[in-house]
Amino acid sequence: MSDADIRPEIEFRSDVTVELVRASASDSDVLFAARVSTQGEQTLEEAQSGNEASARDRGLINYLMRDRHGSPFEHNSMTFYVQAPIFVFREFMRHRIASYNEESGRYRELRPVFYVPAPERNLLQVGKPGAYEFLPGTPEQHAIVDTATRDAAEFAFSAYQRMLAAGVAREVARIVLPLNIYSSMYVTMNARSLMNFLSLRTKVEGTHFPSFPQREIEMCAEKMEALWTELMPMTHAAFNANGRVSP
Repeated sequence: MSDADIRPEIEFRSDVTVELVRASASDSDVLFAARVSTQGEQTLEEAQSGNEASARDRGLINYLMRDRHGSPFEHNSMTFYVQAPIFVFREFMRHRIASYNEESGRYRELRPVFYVPAPERNLLQVGKPGAYEFLPGTPEQHAIVDTATRDAAEFAFSAYQRMLAAGVAREVARIVLPLNIYSSMYVTMNARSLMNFLSLRTKVEGTHFPSFPQREIEMCAEKMEALWTELMPMTHAAFNANGRVSP
């Protein structure tokens, strides 16, 4: 059997997928949790009784954020579905503040979907650790990256398919696959954990502690932040106003 007979069509992507699949998260959750300190027991219905956010509510959330009273931001939950290259997931899982369930290459045949950097992706890393600047590459450098990435993915997936066709176990055959193959996972975290993640994985002007994330995980973080902003606008505004530091 030739390689052409066993090689499925390979897909190349330059983006990531982030979807909010389940959420129990609102600004009223923060207020509900915080006010037990001063008002005692309060029902969630009482915390949500006002239709419009009051200046008092905004002030309380800003105070909690500014003075880093973090626990009221933990009484909520968001579950995201993420599709991204495996090297991005390895960075995600450095954050031991979330629950992860990723698809398994032991139990299912992996799909031939691979990441290739888009033309606008910066290629040059200049500077010293902790103060990197990322700059565009030349057209020739982009051409090398694009061609080499595609060739390596096609070669590796062909080897993977040959082993599977020969009866080799999926958990063994997968060892030849490169880090730019896409995987998928569910990740669940609360707003405090998400703010910690965003403070490290996004680069935004005006932050108290500048970060220099790899662009591909920043793409995921930006999509997660946009979804979270819809759920908890007051909390998000206070996060930005106080230098994007997790409380």
